[in-house]
Amino acid sequence: MSRPRLAFLWAFLASALFAAPETPGLRVAIAGHSFHVWTGPVVEELAKAAGIEGHRTVASSFIGGSRTTQHWDLPDERNKVKAVLNGGGADVLTLSPTLVPDDAILKFAQLGLAKNAGIKVTVQQSWIPYDDLTFWVARKRPASVDRDSRTPDQLRAAHADYFKLVDAEVRSVNAKLGKDVVRLVPAGSAVLVLREKVAKGEVPGVAKQSQLFSDPLGHPTEPIRALNSYCHFAVIYGRSPVGLPVPKGLQRASEAPRLNALLQQIAWEAVQSHPLAGIPRQK
Repeated sequence: MSRPRLAFLWAFLASALFAAPETPGLRVAIAGHSFHVWTGPVVEELAKAAGIEGHRTVASSFIGGSRTTQHWDLPDERNKVKAVLNGGGADVLTLSPTLVPDDAILKFAQLGLAKNAGIKVTVQQSWIPYDDLTFWVARKRPASVDRDSRTPDQLRAAHADYFKLVDAEVRSVNAKLGKDVVRLVPAGSAVLVLREKVAKGEVPGVAKQSQLFSDPLGHPTEPIRALNSYCHFAVIYGRSPVGLPVPKGLQRASEAPRLNALLQQIAWEAVQSHPLAGIPRQK
């Protein structure tokens, strides 16, 4: 056989042997609140852009400001998430409790495992409403919210107790299950990094922290929606979102390509930095 043909054959065999395996698309069920449930269609868009075939949202349960227990307690005829889990129809269940402990996280995980031993459960670590944890604790709304005056130290202090509670809940549930089924999505930590960069003038097209939110409670605008969705994509698939195209929701943002690249980097760093996300740091 001639050398050119040998070279071609070797190149063909090498590409077949060493090519990265295709990532199978996962079936995702969602139960959460208005800081979370919209990640479903955005992650679908990201998966498609990443060449992941077959990813889809198979059930979604939305209750405003909800604890996970509220989704568990829905009547069977309205409980789409339980129905999907009972049928073994989900590979991922993503939850977003407000306050923890919340017994329903363990209950959902046990139900999912009983029907699909390989299921992954994620818990979103959110940002706190009004930059004040007392709203979730006592449902007391602050008189005003001045997000643009918040310093990084103030934000970290405001979120510290909540972040510790969520970490403890994930560890507790995994200990009761006897294995690491539940993983944390560190969206809140990523949002704090983004806000710090905004305060320093380092975020393209975003001049003030208040531009990241649509109301005093803390509903997000497109930069945080994209950032949170990148965190979920990274935890669900164990892959970096860096390099993915600008998602539809962010395309009208000022300096969208540069902003998108920064959001991807923040999300990937946040996920790799948190031990409960289950994603080892990659070079």
